[in-house]
Amino acid sequence: MKKLKIAQIAPIWYPVPPKKYGGIERIVYYLTEGLKKLGHKVSLFTTKNSKVSVKIIGWRKRALAQDKIPWSDYFLELEHLAFSFSNLKNFDIVHCHTGPKTFFFLNFVKIPTIFTFHNPIKIEKKTPLFEIAKRYKEKINAVFLSKAHKKFCSFSFKRNFVVYNGVDLKLFEFSNKPKDYFLWVGRVEPYKGIENAIYVAKKTKIKLLLIGKVDPERMNYFKEKIEPNLNERIQYLGEVSQKELIKIYQGAIATLYPIEWEEPFGLVMAESMACGTPVIAFNFGSAKEVIKDGKTGFVVPFLNKKGEKNFEGLIEAIDRIKEIKRKDCREWVEKNFSIEKMVKNYEKIYYQIL
Repeated sequence: MKKLKIAQIAPIWYPVPPKKYGGIERIVYYLTEGLKKLGHKVSLFTTKNSKVSVKIIGWRKRALAQDKIPWSDYFLELEHLAFSFSNLKNFDIVHCHTGPKTFFFLNFVKIPTIFTFHNPIKIEKKTPLFEIAKRYKEKINAVFLSKAHKKFCSFSFKRNFVVYNGVDLKLFEFSNKPKDYFLWVGRVEPYKGIENAIYVAKKTKIKLLLIGKVDPERMNYFKEKIEPNLNERIQYLGEVSQKELIKIYQGAIATLYPIEWEEPFGLVMAESMACGTPVIAFNFGSAKEVIKDGKTGFVVPFLNKKGEKNFEGLIEAIDRIKEIKRKDCREWVEKNFSIEKMVKNYEKIYYQIL
């Protein structure tokens, strides 16, 4: 098969690859470099301070988060999309990682376009998004990060695929020597389950390390709900580098992931298991696809028989965590969530669309 000229359009909130937080940008980096290794000619639309081995096309020097621009201020994001779509020449396929705001630009190109939706996307009837999605439906080849993610969308585009995210298995090395702590990793948001992790840590008296980014608009939430619970046993380490994070994953007994949202994939779960660390999660979104329940961790029903939040289920899973073999966690990720598998799956979709 002929090698392709591929345009990857990344968000511009963080550079590619990100220095710390930035799951979407990390996946875009892996995919871009992986496609180049397969012999394709890839160009990446991103900020100029990104560091990739392919051609960068962009108008802005720095990522938006580096200039402390809030998520809600999307004018520069729209300018990035306008710039990208006005510079799409001589490509075989365009791959967007930039969400529904990008739909409006599809009338300006005739090149086949693929969308990977990295965040939950719910398209319900009688909503403005439904009307827009219907209008552009025949121009969109959609990729979801899990079967649960696709089902949650409840809308069918021209073509609909599922591709799991990949983890760098050379970087996220296996360790069979956990230390004395449990771990929570994520952006500091109520729906990411940080308060649930703290609650069960206090109940069980386990040591818990918290790692994650606090956005400026969440600073009050952190000060009111998280900070008062911190002590010698429950520690917040802030946002750490990828190198530091890997060491912390490797030393954890288990990663607590008691989310309360429809998680599309959850790189934290896959990264943790790659290091041999099992995951305990509430049964939302992709949890049952990413974790092999009882083998690489535990997927706990969100509600108990009384219809209340199932903290006792999380506590029981913590008590049973020694049943999980760390080697099984690593092998599960090697089999299902490698970068190579992800890149090959995308390449297959490109050829299918063309």
